[in-house]
Amino acid sequence: MERELTVQERSLIRKKVQEKYVRVAKSPEGCFNFPTGKEGLEKQRYPSDIIHDFPEPILDSFCGVGNPFNGNFISQGEAVLDIGCGSGLDAFVAAKITGPQGRVIGLDVSPEMINKAKENLAFLGLSNVSFEVGEAEALAYEDRTFDVVISNGAFNLTLSKEEALKEAFRVLRPGGRFMIADMVLVEPLPQERAGKIENWYQ
Repeated sequence: MERELTVQERSLIRKKVQEKYVRVAKSPEGCFNFPTGKEGLEKQRYPSDIIHDFPEPILDSFCGVGNPFNGNFISQGEAVLDIGCGSGLDAFVAAKITGPQGRVIGLDVSPEMINKAKENLAFLGLSNVSFEVGEAEALAYEDRTFDVVISNGAFNLTLSKEEALKEAFRVLRPGGRFMIADMVLVEPLPQERAGKIENWYQ
C-alpha cells in the first residue's frame, strides 16, 4: 500500500523530477548510478541488429535501467505505447520492429525529454513514431488502444504506481502485453533514508 502524499509533497516531487530531467535531456552522464549511453545499451544487451545504424546522439542519450525487448513480444503492424520514453530510443526500437504499418507513441512527463526525443527522431526520419507530454497516471488514450505497453525506468517516478498500472492495462487491447523494466528495492532503506521524499528524485 502506498503512503498518501500531501499536496506539497506531490508538488515538490514533480518540481524536482522536472529539474533533474532538464539536466538529463542535455546528457545523462553523471545523472544516474547505473551505466547510460552506449555502455548501458551493451550491458542490457539491446538488439544490435536494430540499433547498429542509430546515430551517436541517440545512443549517447540512452538512460534506461533494463531491456524491455528481451523476448519477441512485439510484432509487425502493432500499436505500442512507451510510458516514460525519455530521449526516445526504446520507441525507435519498437518502431523498427513494428514496421511502417505499426504505430508507436512515446509519452513522458518532461517536456525537455520530449523535445530531445523529437530531435533524435529527426536523425532517423521514422514516420510511425510520435512523442507527447503526458502522465502515466492519466493516459489520454481510449480504452483498448494498444497491443503493447512498454516502460523503462519510469514507473518508480510515478506519484501513484497503482493508478499508473491501472491506466496501462486500461489502454491495452485484449491479449495485449505489458513489459516493464524498472528499479526496485531488494532490502529496506536505512532508517535515516526511509520515507524521505528525496528518494523519488535522487
